[in-house]
Amino acid sequence: MSSLLGDEKRKSEEYLTRLKYLQADFENYRKRTDRELKEREETALRGLVESLLSALDELELAIDHAHKSEEVGELLDGLKMVHKKLAAALGTAGLSRIDCVGKPFDPSLHEAVEKVQGKVEGVDVVSKEIRPGYTFRGRVVRPSMVKVELALRARGGQEAGAE
Repeated sequence: MSSLLGDEKRKSEEYLTRLKYLQADFENYRKRTDRELKEREETALRGLVESLLSALDELELAIDHAHKSEEVGELLDGLKMVHKKLAAALGTAGLSRIDCVGKPFDPSLHEAVEKVQGKVEGVDVVSKEIRPGYTFRGRVVRPSMVKVELALRARGGQEAGAE
């Protein structure tokens, strides 16, 4: 019986040793994946910064040119070029502008800063964009500030706009 007890004790010690190695391996794996994730985030951010640097350089050139030139048209062209590059760089990273004018008002995408009574029944509609909103990879990072045209609504046989 003591040999059976000795065998079980050795098996138990072997299992404990395996468990300790497994725990160490898992901890090493966790540290490695955390490190790799940080490296990927840094690489992605570095790519975004590099693409924004050319837009920053062009903006500085446009500002320098504006100080030296009386020509407003050239400055405007330069600023448009910088805007286009900056928008493209951010778009590549996953930023999208929210299309809102003429669309139904959606409080998850739009922030109503002005409301006017409309003349049409149905749904509230965005009539003007005051400040653009953006999504980043499908998530709203900044809602659009908008002017909303409120739909006519019937109240007890009377329209809401006729008060």
